[in-house]
Amino acid sequence: MLPAADAAEAHRLAGRVHLIGDGPATPVPATVADAVAARRVLRIRYADRAGTDSVRDVEPLGYLGNTRHWYLVAWCRLRAELRCFRTDRILGVHPLPEVVVREFRPTDLDIPHGRVRPLSLV
Repeated sequence: MLPAADAAEAHRLAGRVHLIGDGPATPVPATVADAVAARRVLRIRYADRAGTDSVRDVEPLGYLGNTRHWYLVAWCRLRAELRCFRTDRILGVHPLPEVVVREFRPTDLDIPHGRVRPLSLV
């Protein structure tokens, strides 16, 4: 049996993962997953859909997965708003010492109710 503290942490992390449909078949990149678990601010190098690179400090809050991609849901300090970053477009990740204090609320996403479901550990 999983110790109570470990079980609580697993449920906390699962609460940060939401799926559209069945979710993607590919795993979340380890460096991004580790940062969300550690609740650390990240400095990322990110390529937008046109391929233009930018460097941003983001507060990782959770993940959103659809049938094709995983997205890092994060507060983007450059844009001063919640953004979703496709994980396959994250070109570099550097964890910063600062701790994330914001909480992820699925209602903050502009996705119709009923299309998004939380990850279940059951």
